Amino acid sequence: MIMGLLGVAGGALGAQFGAGFIGAPLSHIQLAAEPAWPKAIAGFKITNTMVATWVTILLLTVLALLARSKVKEVPGRLQGFFEVLFEFFLNLADNVTGHDKGRVRRFFPLVMTIFLFVAVSNWLGILPGYGSIGWFEPADDVIHHAEEAAEKRGEHADLSEIHLQVFDGDGFLALLPLGSVGIDPITKHPTNVVTAAEYEEHHGEYAGKKVGRLAPFFRSANTDINTTLAIAIIAMFMVHFWGFRILGPLNHAGKYINLKGGPIMLFVGLLEIIGETSRIISFTFRLFGNIFAGEVLLIAMAFLIPLVGILPFLGLELFVGLVQGFVFAMLTLVFATGATIAHGAHGDDHGHGEVKATEGRH
Repeated sequence: MIMGLLGVAGGALGAQFGAGFIGAPLSHIQLAAEPAWPKAIAGFKITNTMVATWVTILLLTVLALLARSKVKEVPGRLQGFFEVLFEFFLNLADNVTGHDKGRVRRFFPLVMTIFLFVAVSNWLGILPGYGSIGWFEPADDVIHHAEEAAEKRGEHADLSEIHLQVFDGDGFLALLPLGSVGIDPITKHPTNVVTAAEYEEHHGEYAGKKVGRLAPFFRSANTDINTTLAIAIIAMFMVHFWGFRILGPLNHAGKYINLKGGPIMLFVGLLEIIGETSRIISFTFRLFGNIFAGEVLLIAMAFLIPLVGILPFLGLELFVGLVQGFVFAMLTLVFATGATIAHGAHGDDHGHGEVKATEGRH
């Protein structure tokens, strides 16, 4: 009860009544990933989602090496955890593929990798520092870039739509700390939020403060649509690679291009191609939408009701991050299984006789 009252009084809601003493500032939110460093390296701009991706890969690599280096007959905690996790997914793969050991061996590495990468990167995204610590981009630079982008589109930049943040102190680094939510006497907004139009109108009154945007060093990898699209493309590429490898080029391509069946089968093949394309789109936007929306929700709740307001949603994001990784991995497994079954293949052992025979030749 006391924590709840402190959260309400200390956040942005309490700031409207002169409190806001522990409020978390509202971070700048945008769809595109921000540069993790202001200058390009060898002409290549590194984004904060790329850095988060590398951190995830590094963490998983270290955990894998640790688990491998300490393999014992009586497993320790880390080895036991991985054994339980791998056994769970191996049993799932075995059931989905109809107990076809050959296809389980083919599909399992990619399915397991997708699950671990998506789940771990989602969980890392809710750690302190993600989205709240970064480098500072001055207001003049933000406005200049917005005006350049608008000019390329043949438009004029609307300064009232450009939101800036106000920080205390000087220097290259910027931090959104707790306890900085209050009412700005100039704009009547929370102290760390001001539009570009308001900044230019009251430019002189912000002397001694840094006005601009915080570009975070880290941002959850899956809040970048490029990351989720890349995973989706890799998954579907391997699905069709396995289809060509197991069924053969003609049999697999025949699912989508069937000239012998007449116009109807040709149309059915066209629908199959559209369906395969829609799977990539579905993969991409399902993961991106859920994780990006969760990040926005956490930012909003930390701003409105710090401390207690964010706790239930942290638990929810942990669960959602796990579920999204599981769904992505399982759909990849299901699609791969379907792609390696020839049209009209029926018989014993769940209709996988032809596939097993093909596996034996490879």
